[in-house]
This record gives sequence, C-alpha cells and structure tokens, in this order.
Amino acid sequence: MTEKRKNKHLGSSFDAYLVEEGLYEEATSVAWKRVLSWEVSEAMKKEGISKSEMAKRMNTSRSQLERLLDPDNPNVLLETVQKAAAAVGKRMTISLADAPS
Repeated sequence: MTEKRKNKHLGSSFDAYLVEEGLYEEATSVAWKRVLSWEVSEAMKKEGISKSEMAKRMNTSRSQLERLLDPDNPNVLLETVQKAAAAVGKRMTISLADAPS
C-alpha cells in the first residue's frame, strides 16, 4: 500500500485560512461593503429611483451616495446605510455571530 500524504490544509475552511493569515476582518469588511452597495443599487433599480432622487430622500449629497454605491470604497458610516435603507423602504439589521476558529 502506498502511504497517503497528509495535507495540513485539507478540510479547513476558507474562513479558517483567512484567520490564520490575519486577513479575515479585512476580507469580510470588504465583502460586506460590496454586498451593501449591490443591495442598495438593486433596490434603487427595482423602485426606479435615480441617484439624485436617492440622495434627496437620504437628505445627503450625491457624492455621499456615490461613496455608498462604490463597492471599493470601505469608508461608509452605518448611519448612511440606515438612511439608504429607509429611502428605499427597507430597514437595516445587524447581528453578531461567532467568529470562525
């Protein structure tokens, strides 16, 4: 019989890999920002809301809205996300979950 080589990474999750490399927090932050940007954009499309109208509903500037809609811009306040959700008839929910080990 041939001896099987043990792969120390076999069976580990991608989350576990990111934790091991010290990249988990940054990667999940970027991913959440991209999801939020996409969800707001999709809600705007569904409701037929222009960027100008959305900014007006949020009581903010169009440039602030552009930052929210930019999936590569991580600098968005929760308050801004909450305003965007309200502007499209939604509400924001946040919860804490166990971190991967």
